[in-house]
Amino acid sequence: MLAIRLVSGPEWPDSLALPIRPAAAAEGGDAPAALPAGLPVPDDVLAEAAALVPAARATGRAGEVHVHLRPGRAPGRLLLAGIGTGDEAGWRAAGAALARTAGGETHLTIGLPGDVSAEAVRGLVEGLLLASYRFRLTEAGERPALAGVDVLVTDPSRYADTVTAAEVTARMTHLARDLTNTPSSVKNPQWFAEQVEAAVADQPDLHVRVWQPDELAAEGFGGILAVGGGSASGPRLVELDWRPAGARTHVVLVGKGITFDTGGISIKPVAAMKLMRKDMAGAAAVVAATLGAAALRLPVRVTTLVPLAENAVSGSAFRPGDVVTHYGGVTSETTNSDAEGRLVLADALAYAVAELKPDLLLDLATLTGANAVALGKRTGALYSDNDELAADLLAAIDAAGEAAWRMPLPTDYVEHLGSEVADLYSAPNQGAGSVLAALYLREFTGDLRGRWLHIDMSAPSWADGDAAELSRGATGWGVRGLLRWLGTID
Repeated sequence: MLAIRLVSGPEWPDSLALPIRPAAAAEGGDAPAALPAGLPVPDDVLAEAAALVPAARATGRAGEVHVHLRPGRAPGRLLLAGIGTGDEAGWRAAGAALARTAGGETHLTIGLPGDVSAEAVRGLVEGLLLASYRFRLTEAGERPALAGVDVLVTDPSRYADTVTAAEVTARMTHLARDLTNTPSSVKNPQWFAEQVEAAVADQPDLHVRVWQPDELAAEGFGGILAVGGGSASGPRLVELDWRPAGARTHVVLVGKGITFDTGGISIKPVAAMKLMRKDMAGAAAVVAATLGAAALRLPVRVTTLVPLAENAVSGSAFRPGDVVTHYGGVTSETTNSDAEGRLVLADALAYAVAELKPDLLLDLATLTGANAVALGKRTGALYSDNDELAADLLAAIDAAGEAAWRMPLPTDYVEHLGSEVADLYSAPNQGAGSVLAALYLREFTGDLRGRWLHIDMSAPSWADGDAAELSRGATGWGVRGLLRWLGTID
């Protein structure tokens, strides 16, 4: 990961970046930009930068970067980076743009104004670290040369904790991206469980249990067993617990962990199947967020449940029309084997309610293609019956630089869940797909129904190309928002 260092005075660098923002009278428009006051750089460099702004027709828009060469002088390159209105999101966009623009440099120094806020520093550092991510299984392909960034501030000690929080957030987002990007020729339920065990080893106050197939059968986890029954790689349930002393609130996070999804007997077309290594992005996000909570020593107990299965086609695969008995005894008529995620989540939710009895319950899942139809590629669909909880989580997601939108849970759709042969019909054809999936999951929340949140994040879990702080491939969506939210709970 890119090395970030807070400094109060540079040994004059070869590349120096300075922030610019729209002129006060032109906020929101494409008018000339200006340098903020109090930048800790020599007067001659400051004067040259000020002259360059109008010459480059810089607007100060967040994420805009202009490069000015200064042969034979130090710094040899001057980069002007737009920060927009100067909020955290603007600084995050600036950091991401600088990481991409300066990818060919070996080192970069960024000068910040003396009154820069902690939120601005966090946004800048997160943008730098997230945009510089690359996933490689081999050494093939060009990697960015940029290895280190000095952040020039008047008082480094003031921002040390802020940079640590940003680094932990980025590192855990990188972990979620790595887990999700890993091909399913490597990644199966056992492999994923082993990655969690390795990450937890020797970490204080972190505990992990991996449920094996025979244990799942003995305890009645019928949904996980049905979905994983067609694969040579047996299913698992990972239970990861961050248990700090004195925690007053217990949150359970549940993440869908389908390590590859063929669609089962209801097989997917090739175009829809080729990226199904990402169908465990929810599991990756909740595991990474829990590890992040431990790294930051957040004073909230977090138990993460990750039901892991590979949805494969074979003679032992479950069929449309089969009836599955979930943990606790509720039965589902499995109308479509490509609607498998809700079956494994149902087991985990029922177990959480019956055995863990948390204060808050949240599940995160790449659940439906309908998520993208409703909200596009960048936005998760959030469901909850609790207005306050929904508002708090949406605010945390937004502050972290992710996007979600609250969706309805209409009572007149509940009738579509009725089955003639089981308690529930798992995937009705009527109504809106993402909404019905959420209503189905709600049936397994018991007396935690009013303290439950569900996010369908199938669409934002993957990026088709580099964009701002996102790199092509897995985005690690949910890690940043969950860590912000967990940080607000006492």
